[in-house]
Amino acid sequence: MGHEGGYRTHDDGIQPAGRAGGVPGMKLLGTLLEASARQGRPFLAIAIFGGILIPPLAHALHPVILPEVLGLTTLVLLRIDIPAAFAHLRRPGRLAVIIGFHLLICPLIAFIAVRGLPIDHGIAAGVVVFATGCGALSAPAFARLVGLDPELSLLMTLGTTFLVPLTAPPIVFALTGIDLAIGPASFMLRLALTIGLPLLAALGLRRAIGPARLTELGGVVDGGVVWLLVLYGFGVMDGLTARLGADPLWVVAAALAAFAADFGLNLVTALAFFPLGRAGAASVGLVSGNRNMALYLAVLPAGADPRLGLFFALCQFPLYLSPFLLRPLYRRLMARPAAA
Repeated sequence: MGHEGGYRTHDDGIQPAGRAGGVPGMKLLGTLLEASARQGRPFLAIAIFGGILIPPLAHALHPVILPEVLGLTTLVLLRIDIPAAFAHLRRPGRLAVIIGFHLLICPLIAFIAVRGLPIDHGIAAGVVVFATGCGALSAPAFARLVGLDPELSLLMTLGTTFLVPLTAPPIVFALTGIDLAIGPASFMLRLALTIGLPLLAALGLRRAIGPARLTELGGVVDGGVVWLLVLYGFGVMDGLTARLGADPLWVVAAALAAFAADFGLNLVTALAFFPLGRAGAASVGLVSGNRNMALYLAVLPAGADPRLGLFFALCQFPLYLSPFLLRPLYRRLMARPAAA
C-alpha cells in the first residue's frame, strides 16, 4: 500500500524514506526522530507505564496536553495521502455504514455484553459509554505504525468526531442513565480548535515544504508523532498513581475491562467489515477499539460516579499498547495469501 510520505513497513517498524539534511544539529535531530519512528511501538508501551512510575513528570506534562494534541493532529494530517483519502470519499455509502456501525451498533453490543456479567456497576457503565465514543485522533498514527490504512482511519475518526455530540448523549442516557452534557455549540468550537487549526497548519506546511521534500522528511515527521504521543501518554496519567494506591483491586478489574472493551470492539468491527479486505477491516477495527475518552472526561456531570472518569483514564492503556501487542497479528494477517 503506497503513501505520500514514502514509508515502507519492515519487521522493525516504519522505514523512513529519507533523512533530514541541513546543519549538523538539525541532521542529528532528524536522525534521532527517524530512529524513534522505527521504535515507535515499544516507546508508546513504555510511556503509558512511565506516567504511573514517575508521577511528578506526569503532573508536569499534564498542562501541555492541548498543545500536544494540536501538534499531533497537525503531523498526522501532514502524513496523510490525500489522493488515497479522496478515493475512500468516492464511496460515501460505505463510509456512512462504517461510521453508523461505530456509533450506533457498537454501544448496543457493549451493553448486551456487560448486562449479564457480575461486574461493578461503574465498570459496566464505563464500558458502554466507551463504546459510544468517537475514534481517537491518534488512530491514524497508530494505523501507520502497524502498517494499516491511515487514510481510512482518519476519515472514520473525523466522521465519528463530528457526529458523536448527536449520537452519544441519547444513547448513553438510554442505556446507562448518565446525562452527558455535550453542548453542540461548545463542542463545535472545540473541534475548530483541535481539528481546524491543525488542518490549516498542515495545508500550509504541505505547500511550503513541497511533495518531494515532504517525502524525504517522512521518517522525521513519524518520529515527531511518536514523541508527541509519548508526552501525551505521560501527561494523561496524572493522578492515576494515587488512585491506584487507594483501590488497587478495582483499578485492576477496570483495566481488564478496558482491554476487553478495546480489543473486543476491534475484533467485532473487523469481522463485521471483513468484506472490505484484510487491511480495510483491520483499519476499521483498530479505530473502533481506540476511542477518544478525553471528550467524556471534559463533560462528565458533577454527580457522576468518580470511578467513571478513572475508567476512561485506564482506557489509555489498551490504546497505547495496541500497536505493540497487535502488530505481530497484523503482520501475519497481511502476509497470509488471500483465499481464492
